[in-house]
Amino acid sequence: MAPSIGGDVTITARPTAHSARVLTPEALEFVRRLHRQFNPTRERLLSRRDERRERIRRGERLDFLAETTSVREAEWRVDAAPPDLDDRRVEITGPVDRKMMINALNSGARVFMADLEDALSPTWENVIEGQYNLIDAVRRELTLDTDDGKHYRLNENIATLVVRPRGWHLLESHVRVDDAPISASLFDFGLYFFHNARELIDRGTGPYFYLPKIESHLEARLWNDVFNAAQDALEIPRGTVRATVLIETILAAFEMEEILFELREHAAGLNAGRWDYLFSIIKTFRTRPDCVLPDRAQLTMTVPFMRAYARLLVQTCHKRRAHAIGGMAAFIPSRKDAEVNARALAKVRDDKERESSDGFDGTWVAHPDLVTVAREVFDRVLADKPNQKNKAPGETRVTAAELTDLAVARGAVTLNGIETNIDVALQYIEAWLRGQGAVAIHNLMEDAATAEISRSQLWQWIRHEAAIADDGTMSVNGYKDVRDRVLNALRAGSTDDARWDDAAALLDVLVLGEFQEFLTIPGYRVLEERSAR
Repeated sequence: MAPSIGGDVTITARPTAHSARVLTPEALEFVRRLHRQFNPTRERLLSRRDERRERIRRGERLDFLAETTSVREAEWRVDAAPPDLDDRRVEITGPVDRKMMINALNSGARVFMADLEDALSPTWENVIEGQYNLIDAVRRELTLDTDDGKHYRLNENIATLVVRPRGWHLLESHVRVDDAPISASLFDFGLYFFHNARELIDRGTGPYFYLPKIESHLEARLWNDVFNAAQDALEIPRGTVRATVLIETILAAFEMEEILFELREHAAGLNAGRWDYLFSIIKTFRTRPDCVLPDRAQLTMTVPFMRAYARLLVQTCHKRRAHAIGGMAAFIPSRKDAEVNARALAKVRDDKERESSDGFDGTWVAHPDLVTVAREVFDRVLADKPNQKNKAPGETRVTAAELTDLAVARGAVTLNGIETNIDVALQYIEAWLRGQGAVAIHNLMEDAATAEISRSQLWQWIRHEAAIADDGTMSVNGYKDVRDRVLNALRAGSTDDARWDDAAALLDVLVLGEFQEFLTIPGYRVLEERSAR
């Protein structure tokens, strides 16, 4: 175990191959200062989340904030985007795995979001080696030689690098400040910023971030304060940091303009984080029987409440001259089945055509083979323009009723939907517990968001005894029967080192116990217990 650093920062994990490069005394002092300055506010805002959810459970209606009307009615814009973040027509996302990073940076996408959050299983080795890989990527030193003789290196022209740290709700338990775990957000952000901000500026780019799981403009204000403190500490001009906020909670959807306003000197845009957005809706209204949603496969971007969410995001961004970035195309092309590819790629094109015609300035893909598909769609709309921020946002504003009317025409809970949720959740959790955060399941690249939707729907369906199409109602016993059947099939096709028992136990906690705000919190405890053995 590493000793205390400076008497009040303690590393409780064993060193990794590159922890000495990442966890320098200077870097730890930097994150310690950030944590001490901003963690009290973070904790207050997390308590505020709990209070808000309790009010909603008691019947408080969601609406746009009366106290920030002046912000929504005032004339203001976010600062202009830096040159390498002005054209974002295709962005690729992925974990900070060395091979995946090289492939993503070389993919032809305009932006690569390196994910320290939902696509990362936060084992200590993954966290530290991910930071080391980012250091190498910034300096164009990211290479990989594999056992089968392949050599991977960066091309001359690569995507602009953007990093997503973990959300405000998470802790990094392996680093303790004043004998308490450090904020994972401040740890991830602080290490990357300290090691790379100056280098990025010298190379003509900058420290750019995606901000996850925000629930209010006050949480955006906290990030803005962190950015200013970090820039001041390293004598970097304020406004150098640029941040895109993922609107992936329904509470944030009601504060989009306020979020941009708080970050306006640092804001780069908003992103439609649609899988987590659906999870947030289920979580927020989980106790209401009139808000039980149908199978996940029926919750497309064409259902009315999701259309309202997308329209509002574009309207808000273009009103304030910020980028509006669309949602994820998670399909992984098959090397064997041309028919599967043709059907899936047609759906991807339809999705991207809808986004581009709605006014989005860019979109997300999860696999390098989808970059060309998405780029062709946005090229037809943008041509030689970097974005369509000048496109009129439209006069008809989205209402609170449109965002919260969760009716889905002909929506139903089906046995296939139940089985799919259990199957995907088990497969993802099992891989996550083995240290893999981005997982290929049924030709889709899945991260924690999909597992969150799956387990929260199962919880909701059991609690409200949801009607199953042509087959009775959902129950605890019904869940257990399907879980056992799916689990046996998964075990039969897996290796000896698979962790199906642990995955099933965690899924049972999430589905049958008190509702957990995020699966990664009890999941992290399982990771800690295993690493301590």
